[in-house]
Amino acid sequence: MAVVSSKIFEEGRAAKAKGQPDSTNPYEAGSQESLDWLEGYTADEPEPSAAGPSDD
Repeated sequence: MAVVSSKIFEEGRAAKAKGQPDSTNPYEAGSQESLDWLEGYTADEPEPSAAGPSDD
């Protein structure tokens, strides 16, 4: 997904770094701002695989 606002992305990253829950997202659900905030919040999490977990 493309991030439109790097400022809002960084707000999400900062919230996660402070240990705040994702429910502190201040933007309207479904809005581009909310999506950018969540992208920042989850930036350090691994991308889910469509194939499912590996058996390594």
